[in-house]
Amino acid sequence: MKLHEFQAKERFRAYGLSTPRGLVADSVEAVRAAYAELGGELAVVKAQIHAGGRGKAGGVKLVRSADEAAGVAEALLGKALVTKQNGPDGTIVRRLLVEEGLPIAKEYYVAITLDRQRETPILMASAEGGTEIEEVAERNPGAILREDVDPVRGLAEFRARRVTYALGVPKPLARAFAATLVKLARAFLDDDASMVEVNPLVTTKDDRVICLDGKMLLDDNALFRHPGLSELRDENEEDPTEVRAKAAGLSYVNLDGNIGCLVNGAGLAMATMDIIKLHGGEPANFLDVGGSASAEQVTTAFKIILGDPAVKGILVNIFGGIMRCDIVAQGVVDATKALGLECPLVVRLHGTNMAEGRAILESSGLKITPAGNMREAATKIVEAVS
Repeated sequence: MKLHEFQAKERFRAYGLSTPRGLVADSVEAVRAAYAELGGELAVVKAQIHAGGRGKAGGVKLVRSADEAAGVAEALLGKALVTKQNGPDGTIVRRLLVEEGLPIAKEYYVAITLDRQRETPILMASAEGGTEIEEVAERNPGAILREDVDPVRGLAEFRARRVTYALGVPKPLARAFAATLVKLARAFLDDDASMVEVNPLVTTKDDRVICLDGKMLLDDNALFRHPGLSELRDENEEDPTEVRAKAAGLSYVNLDGNIGCLVNGAGLAMATMDIIKLHGGEPANFLDVGGSASAEQVTTAFKIILGDPAVKGILVNIFGGIMRCDIVAQGVVDATKALGLECPLVVRLHGTNMAEGRAILESSGLKITPAGNMREAATKIVEAVS
């Protein structure tokens, strides 16, 4: 689950981290009032969307008057902001963060994420703050420092100090900078985040260490432990179909192909997409109905798949372990009848009650193409939509 910048900074402050003074506004007049309340000449108006690259896309602007702030608000609120991360349609800007301007001395990049190969949290830092880390990695990979974060104890102080000195942080600010790294790691661990990023983390001319930006990505699977954090979800920033699927207990991700996939189990779903591509097709989605889906959930899954106008055929691939193949088969039949399904439908059932499931499909009188194995299923659906 992604957080907006203003939400991430609220979490930062909860861990004792310093951020600029700022106010969230959702109207032109609220932006004008926020500028006045901050009281300084220089302020920053930032679009609040779940996408990086806002600055380069015109979503972050320096302003020096209330009128100028209001003008930026008029240009952004209710409009789609297109960045290189959110596709050609962009994302509608519904909120703005108005923050005080700061006398920046130096910008740094800091992030804590998971090293999946080494199976440990890791701190990454660079003296080239304000630049996207991908660009730094490509141009000068040696500029990115790395330190392990203990998943229980957090970032050891000696590691924080080592990074601080390697970055060349001025000695008067070294203690505060290292403490900031330790607190960011604690926020990452305690909030069950999969990524915390501050770009830039700045030192100021009046000797402060400030999180000028803030990004947090929380692990959905751990949200049951953080009911307060769950309330921070902004469904306006998410794919409506994915939100609908989540509400139905389904795992769904929209893709660019034309073959809809309905599968039980994430691993089998990935393998199904792979074998479709192996045989020359393109999957339209990842859809995992889980290990104990009901007939109603199967019907909902079909509705979600068919909501994508690019879908020209559907492959159902079920391995019946906990899930019974006859339950899935009945759900397929019910969905096909209820939705008046006309596109090609290939079904492969294997496992618990597969004979009963296949009998249900055969006796339905519907145009459902059976398949005995995954290779056969992929071949048939690719041929059907070609």
